[in-house]
Amino acid sequence: MKAAIFAASALALAVMAGCSSDDKTATSNTSNTATQTESAASAESSTQAVKPEAAQPATGPQAGGIAEGVDPSRFNIYAPVELNADLSSLSDKQRQMIGLLIDASKIMDQLFWQQSYGPAQELLSGIDDSAARKFADINYGPWDRLNDNKPFIEGYSDKPLGAEFYPEDMTKKEFEAWQQPGKEGQYSLVRRDNDGKLKLVSYSEAYKTELEKAAALLRQASELAEDAEFANYLKLRADALVSDQFRDSDMAWMDMKNNRIDVVIGPIENYEDQLFAYRTAYESYVLLKDMAWSEKLAKFAAFLPELQRGLPVDDKYKAETPGTDSDLNAYDVLYYAGHSNAGSKTIAINLPNDEEVQLKKGTRRLQLKNAMRAKFDQIMLPISGVLIAEDQRKHITFDAFFANTMFHEVAHGLGIKKTVTDGSNVRQALKETSSALEEGKADILGLYMITKLHEKGELEEGELMDNYVTFLAGIFRSVRFGAASAHGKANMMRFNFFKNEGAFTRDEAAGQYSVDFEKMQAAMTKLSNLILTVQGDGNYAKAKELLDGMGVISSELQADLDRLAEANIPVDVTFIQGKEVLGIK
Repeated sequence: MKAAIFAASALALAVMAGCSSDDKTATSNTSNTATQTESAASAESSTQAVKPEAAQPATGPQAGGIAEGVDPSRFNIYAPVELNADLSSLSDKQRQMIGLLIDASKIMDQLFWQQSYGPAQELLSGIDDSAARKFADINYGPWDRLNDNKPFIEGYSDKPLGAEFYPEDMTKKEFEAWQQPGKEGQYSLVRRDNDGKLKLVSYSEAYKTELEKAAALLRQASELAEDAEFANYLKLRADALVSDQFRDSDMAWMDMKNNRIDVVIGPIENYEDQLFAYRTAYESYVLLKDMAWSEKLAKFAAFLPELQRGLPVDDKYKAETPGTDSDLNAYDVLYYAGHSNAGSKTIAINLPNDEEVQLKKGTRRLQLKNAMRAKFDQIMLPISGVLIAEDQRKHITFDAFFANTMFHEVAHGLGIKKTVTDGSNVRQALKETSSALEEGKADILGLYMITKLHEKGELEEGELMDNYVTFLAGIFRSVRFGAASAHGKANMMRFNFFKNEGAFTRDEAAGQYSVDFEKMQAAMTKLSNLILTVQGDGNYAKAKELLDGMGVISSELQADLDRLAEANIPVDVTFIQGKEVLGIK
């Protein structure tokens, strides 16, 4: 692997030494924060061009202090880490292209601010406390994403579940009674007309000025691309940004095999819409492929059909055949923007989300290796030293962490996309519970797949117990993200299910956990069956019951998480990133 430079400064570490912590996992699809030097520029530029109709800022003060009851040490839960990679083998054209892709990504960052809160500067310029201001920048608003979206700036109430995708005074009942074709669309805002009635405004109309600028940058980058398929993708993606028609560019993205530089850009994930999980949020990743690690991963995609057939569920819940053109690759991330940068940072990607593209071509699984290593070193190892039994700590390994994360992404492609009851999309049938159930499925099926591949002798590094103990430690890391995110709910559900099934034990005196190998295997199979069945049936009531009942933190677990805070273990990382860090213009 090319050397990825990850260094937290002595000053940053000194700051962390005096903070409390809380944690969240970032696998397949979530996260957020910009570079300290670049975030201010981003905030200034984000006020420039979005129409009032497109994104009305959430109600709250134009200036505000720290909310009552908020501990200022909370603002230090993110460990600053430099996001860098070795670009020495790249040509001048490739380096110029990366600069253009970063510029386009900054526009996605501005648009996500609009979708999450409103113009960044309206919030940031009024916060006098520098730590609170930086925390607001990391969270893209005055709400703490890793603490159930609780406000930390005075004058703000709870974050609207629909963010800025819907009018704040709109109720679920009003929306559901609205007879409007396409109201569940991924690429439109719901607004009120002059008579107060609901109407749809497409992203391409609402954010026209910004999207045209981003598209122009992608087209410029395409002229510098040395890989023809990547150049074609950039042109198609530029067209998609200004038309809201993304399928052709998704197909082209799936066809690329040889490009070293990549970009994932546009409105992609629906996690920010916690009202219905319909609307997608803008984000971007600029990526550099790790050729050596990608070659090692390539062989696993071929096992998808076989693994689908072996899922522990009735045949009707695994009748769909995943695309065989899927691939696994490892990347160093060069830049995060928008949703991917919000709160906890994504460490792996499974895309595209379009079910039709998935059925025809599968998905691409991108392992973000430098970001993953940062979280393992800064967070996972320290957590293990506090909460994992001493005799099992030897099983906490980066290879197991990498594999668990990788197969989480692979597992998104397994299971079922259409319900067995009426053929509707699982995502639409399960409404706001869909994201958490999908993340729960990916978590547990990822471990199931690792188990099966170990049994087949296809995973040669380490032992299966490494994956199980690292999986348990990963739950503690992820549970700290709270209940506000899909990943947080999924992690708490899995932790409580495993506890009820005896998959691990807790030493009362030491407050440390040990995996019971046999019971964990049984619990893994049982939970896999449960989630796949709920998804296949499109059983919204059961999904809600499962998450409401299991997606909670017990007092015992909270006490253990508090011990991590007392040990000054960060909850997540925040990136010092940008052209200057990479050494490009």
